[in-house]
Amino acid sequence: MDGKEGYLLGLDVGSSSVKASLVSVATGRAVGSAHAPEREAEIRALQPGWAEQDPRDWWRYAATALRGALEQAGARADEVVAIGISYQMHGLVCVDAAGEVLRDSIIWCDSRAVSLGERATRDLGADVCLEHLLNLPGNFTASKLAWVREHEPEVFARIDKVMLPGDYIAMRLTGEATTTMSGLSEGMAWDFKEQAPARLLLDYYGIPERMLPRVVPTFGIQGRVQASAARELGLREGTVVSYRAGDQPNNALSLNVLEPGEVAATAGTSGVVYGVLGEVNRDRLSRVNTFAHVNYAPERPRLGVLLCINGTGILNAWMRREVAPDLSYDEINALCASVPVGSEGVTVVPFGNGAERVLENRDPGCSVHGLDFNRHTRAHVLRAAQEGIVMSFAYGMDIMREMGMEINRVHAGNANMFLSPVFRETLAGVSGATIELMDSDGSVGAARGAGLGCGVYADASEAFASLSRVAVVEPDVKQASAYREAYERWRDRLERVL
Repeated sequence: MDGKEGYLLGLDVGSSSVKASLVSVATGRAVGSAHAPEREAEIRALQPGWAEQDPRDWWRYAATALRGALEQAGARADEVVAIGISYQMHGLVCVDAAGEVLRDSIIWCDSRAVSLGERATRDLGADVCLEHLLNLPGNFTASKLAWVREHEPEVFARIDKVMLPGDYIAMRLTGEATTTMSGLSEGMAWDFKEQAPARLLLDYYGIPERMLPRVVPTFGIQGRVQASAARELGLREGTVVSYRAGDQPNNALSLNVLEPGEVAATAGTSGVVYGVLGEVNRDRLSRVNTFAHVNYAPERPRLGVLLCINGTGILNAWMRREVAPDLSYDEINALCASVPVGSEGVTVVPFGNGAERVLENRDPGCSVHGLDFNRHTRAHVLRAAQEGIVMSFAYGMDIMREMGMEINRVHAGNANMFLSPVFRETLAGVSGATIELMDSDGSVGAARGAGLGCGVYADASEAFASLSRVAVVEPDVKQASAYREAYERWRDRLERVL
């Protein structure tokens, strides 16, 4: 099969579902996509603030999604020439020497390890942590593993390798546990000063370096599909896995955001603004985080500054389920548009999905303010929820600007909450940035990343030549004062809550 035949497969392992997309090598366009399960995947919360999923479910969902994408494309699995993987960041997967899962994955929105990260910061010193890790240890993967060591020593004793969710899917495909330097950086296991695994934090937590998988390049031949996976999925044995990245760096790649000053945003279960810096920098309070971007190199640093808000799409989904179960999302969006900017005084603080990094790991919960039972309807509450999510974005973007980042133009996929006109217009209005909606998503981006990694594409310009812009949303200058007033009221409510 030559370089102009076949398909690139992208797998996007999210907490809601796993999506598979096929991109034609010949045209560079997506020809088939599917996701599994049909309804949002279960997140188990055995205690308040906990969130777990079974990694084996991700593998089953990936297989189902692949079959759906192949059927839609009218393609065969053995025509796949390379595989790219995107995944929910900061999760912890523990496997034994046989590669068997030892416990459910502690996923990104689980906040049980916050106190351990805070203790590590106190003991090691915030300045030292920021100098080496570019972040405070916080609630990241290393701290989650420290929680397992402290509370489940019998599990910890059996661990052979610890992985991120995407590493697990790659292991199931190739039979080998590997990770990337970008992945280690997102888990607080990479030392940017030493350009090596972060012995500073690993030693403090009592984590042996042998538990880290072998490091492979973000783009390149990371492994080949093993016989058992080939039989199960119908792929050709030996098919290359040639790209892997966390969902937010991958989302930026999907939108061709690779160079300093470029910014990407997404608003699924969680919401993210992700900008690229060309120099080492960090927030002194670690309210936004700095990781190695997909194209990072020590001699040419490309760092992703990530603002993550846990309580975004999950709030919108809760509103639909509990407040408007009789309406579709399109009907909810239309109802929101019937209410003026500012929701006539109703304000929603959206932080109801665990500790929020942007709030220095505090967990104030979600709250509704200013509700008048004689004047307001559910339309006001639904709009205020979408506005509250945007306000949380703006709050974090203010911090990013303090770091010297310019945010004048934001690229976003035409998906999830960006399908809501109220959401995207409010984001443009409050931030003052132009919003460009692009026809791409994480799984398609992962497929194109695989093409870069295996050499199908010579460079990013070729890989993203077919990326199209769907719409442009400019800030509404006539409503500028209304947006500013709504944001100031929201900030005041947040400060009172905190």
